[in-house]
Amino acid sequence: MITRYDAQARNVLGTELQPCALDPVTGFYRNGCCETGPQDTGLHTVCAVMTEAFLAFSRSVGNDLSTPVPDYNFPGLKPGDHWCLCAPRWKEALDAGAAPNIILEATHEETLAIVSLDILKPYAVSK
Repeated sequence: MITRYDAQARNVLGTELQPCALDPVTGFYRNGCCETGPQDTGLHTVCAVMTEAFLAFSRSVGNDLSTPVPDYNFPGLKPGDHWCLCAPRWKEALDAGAAPNIILEATHEETLAIVSLDILKPYAVSK
């Protein structure tokens, strides 16, 4: 069950924000949604579909998302997993040619402060 941080949260399409993933559980609030709030300084708002290329890129810039961290109940991500990425990190991956696909319906509207919908749309896939 998803407990929403913000029941009024909207996605980049202007409709109700949809869940991103519960296995593994993602989101800044670890509720399965790419919601954001005052404490989320990283802006974890992009619901991305992990790829080997993105995971390698992320590891190369100091954020290893593939390796499990049992102390934090983090199983490590693999290609195909959905995960709430920081919008600036997604943009950085885009600029490096390693941006993963995204689920627009589960990507929070605050992402638009970093990257436009026109740039996001070509990376859109269905859940």
